[in-house]
Amino acid sequence: MAVVRCPIFQTHTETIHDFILAKNNEGLLTFLNYVIKRKRDYTKNYVTVFTDTENGIESTKEKITTFVTRDDVFLEESLKKEIYRSIDEFFTDSGYFFKTYDIPYKRGILLYGKPGNGKTTLVKSIANSITAPVAYWQITEHTSSYSVHEVFSTVNRMTPMALVIEDIDSMPIEVRSVFLNTLDGATSKEGIFLIGTTNYPEKIDPALINRSGRFDRAYEIKLPTLELRMGYLKKKNMLQFISEEELMKINQLTDGFSYAQLNELYTSVALQWHYEKAVDVEKICADLQADNKKKKNFKWDTDAEQVGFIR
Repeated sequence: MAVVRCPIFQTHTETIHDFILAKNNEGLLTFLNYVIKRKRDYTKNYVTVFTDTENGIESTKEKITTFVTRDDVFLEESLKKEIYRSIDEFFTDSGYFFKTYDIPYKRGILLYGKPGNGKTTLVKSIANSITAPVAYWQITEHTSSYSVHEVFSTVNRMTPMALVIEDIDSMPIEVRSVFLNTLDGATSKEGIFLIGTTNYPEKIDPALINRSGRFDRAYEIKLPTLELRMGYLKKKNMLQFISEEELMKINQLTDGFSYAQLNELYTSVALQWHYEKAVDVEKICADLQADNKKKKNFKWDTDAEQVGFIR
């Protein structure tokens, strides 16, 4: 196998062509598959990030520095299993499941819920656990029809792959029809696992939801239950500062806390223990609950039959 660079001279310019030489077609195919595998192995450690700016779309490669595993995700077990099963079947043997049962090889899920409940952690765990390229697209007020065409034109060359669209509710109204038409294209989503996230499901266009080829399923990422709060704080190693009994008390006092707020709780406990070698569990929880109430300036309805899907 050899790669030969051959200059072809023209009147005023020189054109360079690369030729791959092989003994037979089988050898050439083996080499090309090897190149594709090496490229995909390389992309596993990086994500492609698309950002819409006033000067157009910017595309960058960012190295994954913090690896999030599936064990780091705290969700209701049945929901967690359903999401990961859908992911795994899509990327196992290039969609063998979909081809076997004659299902279109495209999938879309929407993750919605209050900020700080683990949507980003879930997405990161997906990105880190699949052997396929991952791209992030951050929607902004600068997103345009050009952005839509540019992003999908790029990701179509990366399939099978996962495309994460952050804050999809922020997509400008004048761009939505172009986005929907692109999703409905015959081949525009072939081999793409689409993941949308939003903190404000009531702002989502109902035309996006529960329609084949767009977002097939919508999953609410809810506030953690008492059991999940207990598991999360134990994984954070809260017991290095307090007793099991105090941890039980904390779990009772943190009803309504998000994972982000539990992180702040852990930091507050660690700081007080570091300086005082003692922790006032009730005071810390009371202070955080007070802060929590101040932030609740609007009502969040979580009626599963209506939120975000019915105008």
